[in-house]
Order: sequence, then structure tokens, then C-alpha cells
Amino acid sequence: MANSLNFSPVIAGSMKWGKWGAHFNTTDYQRMIENCIEAGATTFDHADIYGNYSTEAEFGLAIKENPAIRNQVQLITKCGICMVAPNRPGHQIKHYNTSKEHIIESAERSLKNLHTDFIDLLLIHRPDALMDPGDIAEAFSQLKNSGKVLHFGVSNFNTSQTALLQSCFAVEVNQVEISILHTDPIYNGVLDQCIKEKIQPQSWSPLGGGILNGIADDERSRRIIAVAEILGEKYAAGFDQILLAWLMKHPAGITPVLGTTKAERIKAAILARSIDLSREEWYMLLRAATGHEVP
Repeated sequence: MANSLNFSPVIAGSMKWGKWGAHFNTTDYQRMIENCIEAGATTFDHADIYGNYSTEAEFGLAIKENPAIRNQVQLITKCGICMVAPNRPGHQIKHYNTSKEHIIESAERSLKNLHTDFIDLLLIHRPDALMDPGDIAEAFSQLKNSGKVLHFGVSNFNTSQTALLQSCFAVEVNQVEISILHTDPIYNGVLDQCIKEKIQPQSWSPLGGGILNGIADDERSRRIIAVAEILGEKYAAGFDQILLAWLMKHPAGITPVLGTTKAERIKAAILARSIDLSREEWYMLLRAATGHEVP
């Protein structure tokens, strides 16, 4: 499936760049952004809550100091999760808010934090039990008509939740957990819906978390890594590249969101696009993940 949103084939996830991980300073952000762009990962994934509501603004300082960066990148952010944090004193408990007012307020704050006039893609971060699709549609229409957000989508939505919102506006992206360790979207209809409705699936945690570092503390992970390393020898690739190639093989056109703080891993992920696993090799990895042959 063609990537009609014109995002890079691998998306750089910023969640661990700030207080929730590497504690980058502005120079670190600039260097990481430049290295990602050089590698071909020009799309950057954010959420308002990352770093307890601080990472967007830290990333934005890098753009403020070098405004030319903005013309080279695409920015994704998410809203709807309300966390208890020192700089959100009005939040008494963690909850979700997808009201028109909250979506617009969140988008306006993200625009300010990121030092940009527009956001390329805004996602509803989690399904809200109280969400009104008409209310969300009004917020999205207002943001689109003002030129402040270009595209809209969801994250962590199941098929019925996505269909509900589709009844009021075009859902262009669903960012969900998909990896060799989390294959549910292949079978629960999420990827089928993406193909049918021309929704771009984006995969967070595309390498299954710790498996990225070769951590195999259980039999399942050991099976997967063993097969991936055998295939890696054939394709002259690292096992992590093989696992990304496995995702990219799916006809839904999965775009991985790589939550790394290491530029070399972004570069390696981009190269995984050139690995074309055979069907049998794809199913070999699936067998390693499930522990049995397909029925």
C-alpha cells in the first residue's frame, strides 16, 4: 500500500528522548534530529504527555534555534490522555478527554511547544469511553480548516472504535502495537480494516521492546532471535532489521515507529526496507513466535 501521507518509511519516536529516557539537552535533540533526517527518517512522533508534558517543548527548542529544520520534517503528536503531573494541577486522576475543547486546546499547546504553524498528523492517543464522534469531528474540522493540522487519526483503537469515528470523519492512521511479539492486529481485524479503509497502520514498539537489544530471557524470544539471526546471515543484516522487514512485508503497509535514542538504529531500520523476505521465511518467524505451525 502506498504511503499517501508522505511520511518517512521509518518514524522516529521521541518518547524516550527527554525525561522518560535519555534526558537530551537541546544540542542532543538537534544532533538526533539531523542524524535521523540524514538517514531518511524525516517523520517524528510525539505525544503531549511524553516526559510528563515536557518532551514536545524540549524538541521544539531545537526547531526554534534552527527554523530551517521544520521544512525538512513531518510532525506527529497525540492528545486525549490526561495524566496527573506537576504542570497539570487540574488533573486529579488519570483519565481520557476527547472533548472538542480539549482536543483544540491540546493542539494549540502542541503548536506552541513545537514552534510550528501546523502539525502534520494529530492522533487521539487512546479510546475514550465517553468520546462523542461528532464532537471529535467538529474539533478536527476546525483545526483542518484553520490549517493548524493537516491529517488526523487514532492510536490504540480497535476496529469498532475506528469505525465509529469513521462514520463522522476520515481516519487516516491507526498507531497500534504490532511486532513479532504482538501479532494480535494481524488476526483481530485491525490490519484488515486498514487495508479496506486505506488507513495507514503505524507500529509502536515494532521490535517488541527488549528484544531490540537481543534480550532473550524466555523461550519464545530465544526462538525468534535464533531464526532472525539465521535469516540475518542470508541477508547480511542484523536480527532487528529482519524483524522490521517481517513487519514491512505485510500488505497493509506497516510503518514502524522506532522509539530509540540511538541514531545508528534509525539508520539500520531504514536499510531494512531493502530486505524482501520470502513467504516461507515470514512464516518461519511466525512459527517461532507462536511455537507451532499454522493450522
